Amino acid sequence: MFPIGDDIRAEKKPYVNNALIIVNFVIFLYFQVVGLESGIEVLGFKPIDLFNRRRLYTILTSMFMHANILHLLGNMLYLYIFGDDVEGVLGHWRYLLFYIISGLGAHVLHILSMMLVNGLSIPTVGASGAISGVLAAFLVLWPRARVKTLVVMWFYTIVYISAKSFIAFWFIYQVLMGAFELFSLRSSVAWFAHIGGFLTGFIIVRGLRIKKKEKSLIILYR
Repeated sequence: MFPIGDDIRAEKKPYVNNALIIVNFVIFLYFQVVGLESGIEVLGFKPIDLFNRRRLYTILTSMFMHANILHLLGNMLYLYIFGDDVEGVLGHWRYLLFYIISGLGAHVLHILSMMLVNGLSIPTVGASGAISGVLAAFLVLWPRARVKTLVVMWFYTIVYISAKSFIAFWFIYQVLMGAFELFSLRSSVAWFAHIGGFLTGFIIVRGLRIKKKEKSLIILYR
């Protein structure tokens, strides 16, 4: 399932969200020229570095580095669909801070999971953890919003799914895949980073006590 729109109109121009998307694309294109592997080595986060107090800048830079074009496009699609609405409620600077803290929360749970599977030296890249926090915020704020979803199997169709159902299904999938990873099923996806980012975002938005937003206007504009 791929989200391709929602029926919420952002309350403000999503300057920060758009800037995040542009920065992610620019960094990816730059390292396509100078070398993707070297980029991952320079910007990627290795949990062991945190314990050794070196390359601590990668805690942040890894959030803007992606392993391949599909990784980038998938993350930016979710950020584009859900991030503008969340920024409209939180405001520009508070949204940026929320995004970064969600990414940091993703690192925490990822590190704990890597300690269990002896993966502290494996570099991690991607905006997924921070974007997972954005998904949690959208769930809290608009649980009854409709997500325009492309479903692809042996055929494809477009359906409208409530945000509550769509994001709950997404989260359960992350938990199941994370559990499989702990049982030594090899994976190149940092599932627990997704879970950690989601839980961090959920806790923050609930802590801010922002009331759930009701749809004042239904318009599918993407």
